[in-house]
Amino acid sequence: MARSVKTVPKQSASAHARSITSRDNSWLRQFRAALAGDRGDDKLVGVEGLRLVEAALGSGLRAPALLVSESGERHITRIAPLLAGGTQILHTSDRLFAGVADTQTPQGIAALVEPRKTSAEDLAQPSALLVMLVAVQDPGNVGTILRAAEAFGATGAATCSANGIGTADPYGPKAMRASAGSTLRLPVVHGLSANGLVAKLRAAGVKVYAAVAAANDHTGQTPRAASSIWLPWEADWKSSVAILIGNEGAGLREELLRTSDARVTIPQATATTPIGVESLNAAMAATVLLYEAMRQRNA
Repeated sequence: MARSVKTVPKQSASAHARSITSRDNSWLRQFRAALAGDRGDDKLVGVEGLRLVEAALGSGLRAPALLVSESGERHITRIAPLLAGGTQILHTSDRLFAGVADTQTPQGIAALVEPRKTSAEDLAQPSALLVMLVAVQDPGNVGTILRAAEAFGATGAATCSANGIGTADPYGPKAMRASAGSTLRLPVVHGLSANGLVAKLRAAGVKVYAAVAAANDHTGQTPRAASSIWLPWEADWKSSVAILIGNEGAGLREELLRTSDARVTIPQATATTPIGVESLNAAMAATVLLYEAMRQRNA
């Protein structure tokens, strides 16, 4: 699915503006829930801070409301060119804004946005480079992986469950901040079964590579079966590929490893002490593999 940014009519910062003076206002209740990670029935995502609000509005996402505090008024001039017709601009006090904000030092600006709709079929495009997060539970890891995915040219991502263990919501506040807005720009599918998505991708001709931890011995060598475990530069990243990144502690389940086309491991330096680095964490491993994929595709 090609990424497209919808062209929307711009509006002045004074259009559709209103003031909120009560903490029980329905808009404030909606912002409070969304910024805490509760997307509600309308599935709107709360984004807070100038950088994330700019990322959301600059991506052409529909934004039903923008909330600005007294101290956040200074950001309006910068945000105004990105505002689309129909966005309700809500002005409130610093005290009321602090009551809905998720951060300790609010910048005084937040928005409710509708994330892009993406399906599993959208991900399986020609020359796809996908990252599949399987039971990755740390939202900071989730956001960092999505940020790396966008930076290194991935065409989409999926956050999946396996054996009853889900992946942290990529639209949650911590994941959103760690992604620096990449979650809003990258096509992302959330909440699918890992086994089901792998089956769909393989049926569409997408190769599936499973990231596995390096099993270094203390000679610096990585024992591996040459036919099934590759080093990153031995894998072919130029065709349509999906990378499976597993749970921070348990890794990927055996049934997913069996259905993958190959396992990819990242070698590590020889440990200098009996207890060295056991393995890279999920975000670091994904970043290394995505960089190698970009290197090969740009070669």
